[in-house]
Amino acid sequence: MTTPSPRVLIFVGNEYEDLELQYPRYRLLEAGCDVVVAGEESGATYLGKHGYPQKPSAKLDDIDPAAFTGLVIPGGWMPDRLRRLDSVKRITRAMNDADKLVASICHGPWIDISAGIVKSIRYTSTPGIRDDMVNAGAIWIDAPVVVDGHHVTSRRPDDLPDFCRELLKVLGR
Repeated sequence: MTTPSPRVLIFVGNEYEDLELQYPRYRLLEAGCDVVVAGEESGATYLGKHGYPQKPSAKLDDIDPAAFTGLVIPGGWMPDRLRRLDSVKRITRAMNDADKLVASICHGPWIDISAGIVKSIRYTSTPGIRDDMVNAGAIWIDAPVVVDGHHVTSRRPDDLPDFCRELLKVLGR
């Protein structure tokens, strides 16, 4: 009997950090995962901070977290906008509550904060949101990657090799 491929959701919105979405997306695809990129509008084209276009294959409001094995939250300025959406908080909370992978990089943990899932969890992020993390109850560590159970976090694009290695481990790949 074959184990089904992990199905991983990635959030997208304008001004996502290009590398922090594309690098994990391709790495997950290479590892045999089914990757779904979801945005506010399924027919839109979202531009990264450096101009790379990304079309989502799904609409955030239509996402059923039970259909996924993990969630990847890229950074950039996108998380500041997406964390205001009820659908994003609902999805993130549901993934966390089911002990599924929640992988956030750079400013991505802003979404985790708004979803209320960081208290007493070891996290890293861009140092620019360290105070936000600590004030929300996270145990903030300055390291290339931090793994705490099903949470995987990194600081910046230079940490992507460590970030992807660890999120693939959590997914059993």
